[in-house]
Amino acid sequence: MQARTPIDPYAAGSATVPGAAARVAAPEGAPSLPSRVSWGAIIAGAVIAVVIGFMLNILGVAVGATAVDAVNRDTPSASSFGIGAGIWLLVANLIGLLVGGYAAARLSGTADKTDASLHGVGVWAIGFMVSALLLGNLVSGAASSIGSAASSVLGGAGQAASSAASSVANQANPQALMERARASLSGPSEPARMTTEQRGAEITSLLGTRVANGSLTDAQRQRLSALVAAEAGIPQQEAAQRIQSYEAEAQRTAREAEQSARQAADAAATGTSTAAFAVFGALLLGLIAAVVGARTGARSLLAVGGATVARRRTA
Repeated sequence: MQARTPIDPYAAGSATVPGAAARVAAPEGAPSLPSRVSWGAIIAGAVIAVVIGFMLNILGVAVGATAVDAVNRDTPSASSFGIGAGIWLLVANLIGLLVGGYAAARLSGTADKTDASLHGVGVWAIGFMVSALLLGNLVSGAASSIGSAASSVLGGAGQAASSAASSVANQANPQALMERARASLSGPSEPARMTTEQRGAEITSLLGTRVANGSLTDAQRQRLSALVAAEAGIPQQEAAQRIQSYEAEAQRTAREAEQSARQAADAAATGTSTAAFAVFGALLLGLIAAVVGARTGARSLLAVGGATVARRRTA
């Protein structure tokens, strides 16, 4: 009788199933591991985090409202309110994410700390997206209401302005206006013989040239001095001094405006940078809170092993 060679169940390229006579070839490469993510637990944790954060923020609004004492004028300043509201908002969101991460890890049934941490990251991401969506809808709704009110007010003002403009246009004669403009721009070139409207039109034209070109030629400056002298009834030398004073004042105002614009732009950039860093810090703290809560909610390996052994013994 020929001896049968025993089959090694752990030999490479083969797998033996108890109670079956067929030999099944094992697939090549790494084995396919089952998925260990629980989307139901992550979504439940995110909802819990958002609701708890919203509830705590409502509590903060209630507490802040009780601090207002308009009768005795014992109300905290706006800066104190802003700082307190920001701190409370951060704390409320951290508590919500901490509880949400714990719930997600606990509901997933995982005993691995890394898996629990990843479930916490999922809670943080979905909770942030839901909060941003709700906040965006709230802001867009408020902006829409304000825009509707502003459009109605501006519409009424526009109708009033249109009515006033139409009445003025009906009373004014375009032909007469053209004649007056022609008379202002034409006429004698001697400033003393010109009318006030003619001198004013030419002074305005020269000042516009000064603003556009940044300077005037000597002939233009002398002409402007003669016009101002004739209009104000002063010597031409005094008129030239007035023009120089006006130019110096205009240059000083332009420099101050430019400096103010630069300071405003620098303040806006600083404010934007500070707000961006604050938002980044809040998000980072929220992520840490969610991961800490999830790692805390992960099941104990000892408890899971004991329960498994108990089930096997019962079976």
